[in-house]
Amino acid sequence: MELRAERLAWGPVALEPVEDRHREPLRAAANADQDIWPLYPYSMADPYFDTFWSGLRARQAGGVALPFAVCLEGECVGISCYLNIDAAQDSCDIGGTYYQPDARGGIVNPAAKLLLLGHAFDNGARRVAFKVDAINARSRAAVSKLGAMQEGILRQDRVVWTGRVRDTVVFSVLRDEWPAVEAGLRVRLGGF
Repeated sequence: MELRAERLAWGPVALEPVEDRHREPLRAAANADQDIWPLYPYSMADPYFDTFWSGLRARQAGGVALPFAVCLEGECVGISCYLNIDAAQDSCDIGGTYYQPDARGGIVNPAAKLLLLGHAFDNGARRVAFKVDAINARSRAAVSKLGAMQEGILRQDRVVWTGRVRDTVVFSVLRDEWPAVEAGLRVRLGGF
C-alpha cells in the first residue's frame, strides 16, 4: 500500500493535501461549531487551533498522517485524514474528520469518503478502519451509512482533551467489501 498526497475530486467536492493556505479557512470552519468539540479527542477551535495545526503539520511531515482539506466548490469546509498508516499491513484509518455545520448532511461526507476509500483501495489497502467516539451518535450513524461494518467497542480506549474517558467504536471496510460500499456511495451521490 502506498498512499499519496494528491488532489482528489468528485463533482463539487475536492480533497486537497493540507498546505499553509488552508490554515485560516480551516480555523474559520472549526470555529463555526463551538459545541461539537467535547465529542472529539482534541479541539480544533480557538484557542486550541494553533496547537492543533502545529501538531497536524508535524504528523504530516513525519508521514504519520496524511491530512486533506475538504473543499466544497473551492471553499475549505473541513478536514479528513489518513491515520495509523501501516504500509506493511496494507491498512490505515480514516479519521480526524470535521465539517462545518452547513456542510453536514449533504454531498460532502459521501463524496469525501468515496474519494478516500477509493484512493486507499486503488493504492493497495486491504483494510480501512474508522474509529468513532461511542457518544458521537452523528458520526456513528454517518460511518454506518457509508456501509462500513461495526467490529466492536474499545472500552476506555483513551482520555480526550476534556479529561473524559472515551469508549471507541471501531468500523472497517475490507478490500473485498469495497465494490459494494462503492456502489452504495455512488447511488447516494447520484441523488445530488
